[in-house]
Amino acid sequence: MVLKKKAKKPFIPVERHETIRQKIAAVLEGQTLSAKGISANVGASEKEVYGHLEHIQKTINKKPLTLLITPAECRKCGFVFKKRDRLNKPGKCPVCNSELIQETLFSIKGWGA
Repeated sequence: MVLKKKAKKPFIPVERHETIRQKIAAVLEGQTLSAKGISANVGASEKEVYGHLEHIQKTINKKPLTLLITPAECRKCGFVFKKRDRLNKPGKCPVCNSELIQETLFSIKGWGA
């Protein structure tokens, strides 16, 4: 008995009028959100959102806009992760080792705003 493989249908991408990065930038203009909030608004995973935010941070300087980043903060002792280069949420506090961390918040402001 010979089994025939079904012919695969060609992959047709979803029609998009905006890229995910454009959607993220549009969502962040006028409001401050965490990566989780951005993820819910845009329909992408949190991990994917962090990657896009890093790219937006590098390329936004070409426009009259600024990516504002409110650093993560320990909810237990109040330590603020000011010098952290990575945008994703830290695992635990270096001072008290607590894992209760307030997420980093992001927003986009124009120079005139």
